[in-house]
Amino acid sequence: MEDSNANAVTLLRNSIEKSGFSTQDYSDATMMRFLIARSMEVSKAAKMFVQWKKWRDATVPKGYIAESEVEDELKAKKIFLQGMSIKQLPVMIVIANRHFHSKDQLQFKKFVVHLLDKVIASGCKGKEIGNEKWIAIVDLQQISYKNVDPRGLITAFQFLQNYYPERLGKCFILNMPWFFVSIWRMVSRFVDTATLKNILIVSNEEEKRNMIEEVGEDVLPIEYGGKAKFFALQDVVVPHLHV
Repeated sequence: MEDSNANAVTLLRNSIEKSGFSTQDYSDATMMRFLIARSMEVSKAAKMFVQWKKWRDATVPKGYIAESEVEDELKAKKIFLQGMSIKQLPVMIVIANRHFHSKDQLQFKKFVVHLLDKVIASGCKGKEIGNEKWIAIVDLQQISYKNVDPRGLITAFQFLQNYYPERLGKCFILNMPWFFVSIWRMVSRFVDTATLKNILIVSNEEEKRNMIEEVGEDVLPIEYGGKAKFFALQDVVVPHLHV
């Protein structure tokens, strides 16, 4: 780690601990995620960490969200966990036409935490380093208005930005229908610039080839130009993430 970054991490730890929170269990890599997310401004990064810690303790008191707490969301089999990309990032696939607006918003929020924790855990085998990222592929093939859930999308992105900073390596959006363009424009207003730059709407063959090269044929399903099959989130067994 560069001297300037090491100094920033030390200042961040001191600032957080002055707020009454320990950083002993968190790596320098974790500290750097919060610093990068707040443009290396220590006071803002400290505030973000404290808010995250309070949220995490309140939302995930056991340290993980059990499958039994999100059974209704899992039944849809809309999330798939494919393994590791060429650069060893976990690959998650979302089949959007299997998603419907959740009547139980608390369960939906728990589901977002459950799936993001599991994606991270699949890449670090339970004990995180702190700087793990992942790749998401969101397939909008054959979605209709009944699958459109702006509130759910905004919630997911807000969780990603506020509680999983600097975790998204790349998000590929496939098969976007014309009617979703205006919806995406509205949703993207709630997505920060740092997150938006990692989102690519795949709209031509060259972009599809680039996606295949970045993700890798061995983990991409045949439907997307790869050689793999789909692996439902609940069928993949990984140790719980220890945060």
